Amino acid sequence: MRHRRARRYVLRVDHDGRVRVTIPRGGSRREAVAFGLRYLDWIGGQRARLGHPALGTEERRRVKEQAAAALTARVRALAAEHRLQVSRVSVRDQRTRWGSCGRDGHICLNWRLMLMPAWVRDYVMIHELMHLRRLDHSSAYWRLVADACPDHEQARRWLREHGPSLR
Repeated sequence: MRHRRARRYVLRVDHDGRVRVTIPRGGSRREAVAFGLRYLDWIGGQRARLGHPALGTEERRRVKEQAAAALTARVRALAAEHRLQVSRVSVRDQRTRWGSCGRDGHICLNWRLMLMPAWVRDYVMIHELMHLRRLDHSSAYWRLVADACPDHEQARRWLREHGPSLR
């Protein structure tokens, strides 16, 4: 729910187990979903305290669907921005990878990308998209990444430091 005087996102678990996110002035539904996803464990704990199941199968499915829609839209927008052609996008529940790119132009992304800041998420997508130009990790490939994402080194540091806790 939107609140014109709110200054930050606020997460609440109602007595009936429903989860609500207050969206601040200038906030978006997409960021509200990402905010909620970052606190799935907390939500589960609050629901358990109130005597409700942690996260039902249906609710988890819905959260992943929202992630799939948001990630697919963003990777396609970035592909268009960099004049790249993506054949297919899929969003999966992977344990060891944030993303991958196939020779056929299929980009596969981890739904947990929604749990990280947008600039890091964009780096992962750009990393995969640049494989459409060079399917290796050579110095020429990293120059492509650097040109497309100047803050890629900070994003890689963020992933090394915070990424393991999201898995």
